[in-house]
Amino acid sequence: MGSFGENLRRERELRGISLRDVADATKISIRFLDALEQGRLDVLPGGLFPRAFVRQYAKFLGLDPDRAVADFLYSSGLQDPRPAPAAPSRSEQGVPWRALAAGGLALVTVVAWLASPGTDRRSTGPEVTVTDVAPAPPPTTLPPAPAYTPAPAPEGLVLQVSAAADCWVEVRADGDIRLSRELAAGERQTIEAHDELVLSVGNAGGLSFSVNDRPGLPLGKSGEVKKGIVISRKTLPALVQDAAAARPPGA
Repeated sequence: MGSFGENLRRERELRGISLRDVADATKISIRFLDALEQGRLDVLPGGLFPRAFVRQYAKFLGLDPDRAVADFLYSSGLQDPRPAPAAPSRSEQGVPWRALAAGGLALVTVVAWLASPGTDRRSTGPEVTVTDVAPAPPPTTLPPAPAYTPAPAPEGLVLQVSAAADCWVEVRADGDIRLSRELAAGERQTIEAHDELVLSVGNAGGLSFSVNDRPGLPLGKSGEVKKGIVISRKTLPALVQDAAAARPPGA
């Protein structure tokens, strides 16, 4: 599913949209949106959820949702579980028939008597028995997949970094590298983790951050390199501003 996910990410980046923007609009977790772009089917929930995610993602980007779902199924090798309607069989043309069971198996027995009145009954025509299967009922329409509601913020960590100047940034989320490149001035990125984030920055004075919408404390001076800043529930109080101190006067 690599080419599908890459195309999806390319369409998003061409529009200047971040994963956080998509998550806020579709209510889909950033973790699952990122899994779609990286082709990580093992991260996505089962059932109809992946197709629902692709449909909502495509609608938000202004793409054809039906075409996007079809491309996703083809790329991932998934099969549509809905059975194709069975074509009804037909009895022999020109033979009269009589249905004995509505909606089920119909047994039609036709006896053709070809002898004229008074003719020896040994000259009767052949007896024909035809079994006709009634058309199968139409396939059951699957209900639309319910929108996925992301887990509450306290169960995870959502890091947002904002570059005031060009600077190199690396972020590891639960051990996986999620960001490792230079951010341009004015660029923002959002990374989500379940247990731990590790932040490294090449220009500490040119980067600000927040965790779970709580502003972070300054990382250092301009040009200063900071590596291996561990962000977890345990270290979070020491890295972000106190809620009372961050509140504007009179609020």
